[in-house]
Amino acid sequence: MTDRVPASGTVHWVGAGLSTGSGLAALCASAGRVLLWHRTVDRAAEALAGLGLTGRAEPRALGPDALAAGLGPGDVVVSMLPAAEHAGLLAACVRGRAHFACSSYVSPEVLEHAGAARAAGLVVLTETGLDPGIDHLFAHSLIGRARARVGEHTPASYRLTSYCGGVPAVPNEFRYRFSWAPLGVLNALRSPARYLDEGTETTADRPWEATRTLVLAGETFEAYPNRDSIPFIDQYDLPDAWSPRTFVRGTLRLDGWLKAWQPVFEELTAGDDDRIAALARELADAHPTTEADRDRVVLSVALEVDAGEGRTWTGAYLLDLTGDTEESAMARCVSRPLALGVGRILDGSLPAGLHRAAETAQRSDRWLAELADQGVEFTLTLGQ
Repeated sequence: MTDRVPASGTVHWVGAGLSTGSGLAALCASAGRVLLWHRTVDRAAEALAGLGLTGRAEPRALGPDALAAGLGPGDVVVSMLPAAEHAGLLAACVRGRAHFACSSYVSPEVLEHAGAARAAGLVVLTETGLDPGIDHLFAHSLIGRARARVGEHTPASYRLTSYCGGVPAVPNEFRYRFSWAPLGVLNALRSPARYLDEGTETTADRPWEATRTLVLAGETFEAYPNRDSIPFIDQYDLPDAWSPRTFVRGTLRLDGWLKAWQPVFEELTAGDDDRIAALARELADAHPTTEADRDRVVLSVALEVDAGEGRTWTGAYLLDLTGDTEESAMARCVSRPLALGVGRILDGSLPAGLHRAAETAQRSDRWLAELADQGVEFTLTLGQ
């Protein structure tokens, strides 16, 4: 295998959407050179001005070949584009011998290119945002604490739940504000959710129909499973002596969301792709996000390990952040851990190959301490 390509110190941040925030500013302070690629040079310059980064990063126009032509060996490409475009960017990185980072889940298409990237000595960093990202850090940290307390080889059963949501800081009648593309939100609801519930593998073809009440810090929320939770049982590397009873990763919404969205659910059930695309545009027009709106991000990860005979360990992380005039909560929670991960590429501490947000308890605790210092605050509650 080729040795890891040394980082050049140059970072290409591709896209300046709703999740681009103070993480970009952090990289401007730590990287040797930062370029922001957007639809046009003017749009990139406007985005930099809005973030207070004029003169600290270079605006660039993102064309079909412009980014590839601008890559040098050891550069780092940070993709803030839709997940469907990651594979094409990663392929360009392999050709240009550049490292790659994003906050999205590992897609089959990205996985296809990850092997070639590793063979070329390149780092591919994924799932390093909020969800996925900080949720992984919380889970690994809790599992490490439980392992130390319960024991690696002690037979036990466990329940792990992980719920995340971006919601309006001030509840509205719709019980939601779009923090990412409305069509993406609707299509996520159209995708079946697979999870483990009280020892039974369960699939919800319509995830909202599996919505449950969840009380966090005295506030009632609604939570439903999302995507496929089952592969994360292996990814989280829990002790072989422990058996899962409940394992679910899902989405959090304000109390009353299920009722407010009933007309949407009816459309999702009956509509075809064209109708759902039209519905996304209608919802975006009907429920616009204004400059005065403030968002809120809530992430809850909880673990309970039962070793029998009254020996139960519990732990839970709760992140609850509200955006301000400087930055949305979503932008902070996505861009800060991503920038932290890019820093690990720049300093050479990540080896070549595919990675997700810190994949051990020890490294996760270090990342969490750094994020807390950077304004991503959370609480940890431990039981027995």
